[in-house]
This record gives sequence, structure tokens and C-alpha cells, in this order.
Amino acid sequence: MNIVLNGVTVAIKSPPLASLLTVLREELNVTSTKVGCEQGGCGACTALVNGKPQRTCLTPIAAVDGASVTTVEGLGDSDHLTAVQQSFVNHYAAQCGFCTPAMIIAATAYLEGNGSSDREEIEEALKGHTCRCTGYQKIVSAVAAAVAETTFDLTVTTPSPNTVIKSGGQT
Repeated sequence: MNIVLNGVTVAIKSPPLASLLTVLREELNVTSTKVGCEQGGCGACTALVNGKPQRTCLTPIAAVDGASVTTVEGLGDSDHLTAVQQSFVNHYAAQCGFCTPAMIIAATAYLEGNGSSDREEIEEALKGHTCRCTGYQKIVSAVAAAVAETTFDLTVTTPSPNTVIKSGGQT
């Protein structure tokens, strides 16, 4: 068996019924796919399989033999972030970071499927991805900005209502 992981064909040694999540994390050392509920409910293990978001914890490796699998590691790097990655940074859309890779994968699939900046549509696209740290508003705002092709100077981030700016010794 083999898969095309982030553009590179890799041979799989795991048994055919091993989950794609187990293969990614334990055999291929890809750690962006997270072990969450292991029942498909939290979405933390989501990767793109042939361009579609899929719960890797529920997917036997034999079911994706020869498929293209994309994890967040295959989207961009620190010098060339994708629009979704840039937007997540600019909008502070990550808290602890546990759900962030799967959220970025789901948002990427939404954008590639010609998603709109409509907040309700974005929420629907992200449904099933659990974040226990945020109220989802920054995540939805980040996806909407990515859809709108907003560009960001990543050396400057957007102040939030809680940002304290100090100037001349004054707060």
C-alpha cells in the first residue's frame, strides 16, 4: 500500500485496518493530525483525502491506498503561508493550537470549494470541528478574510478589543 502524502509517495507498512490517523502519526511522524475522540466527532484528526476533508481516525489505511492525503504540513511553510494560515495568524484564530490544523484543513477545503464569506456558511463548513478554547468568532472571521483574499503584513497583527497599547510610559 502507498499514499501520496503532501505530494510525496510513501509506502505504508502498517496493517490494512490500521487507521489513517495511526499511520500518519506513528509510522510517518506527521503530528498535525491530532488524536481526539477517536470516534469522528471532534474533527481534530481531519486531513484532506483527494481534496476532501476526512476524519482520519475512522479511515482504514486500506481505504485510501493510492490516495492523495494532505495535512497542514503540506499546505504552506513559515516563509510561504497559505491565505488561510495567514488569516489565522492575523486574526488570532488559534488558542492552544490543538484544533488549529484540522480547522485550517477544513477551511482550506471550504475555500477550494468556492466557499463564500457568509458567516453562516463558514460555520456550517466547520461544523463538527470542536474547539474548547475559543468562541469560534475569530476562526470564522479568519476564514471570511481568507475567502475575501485579504492580505496581511504578518509583522503586524490586528489589535483586539483587549489589546493594551503603551505609548510614552502611558497605558
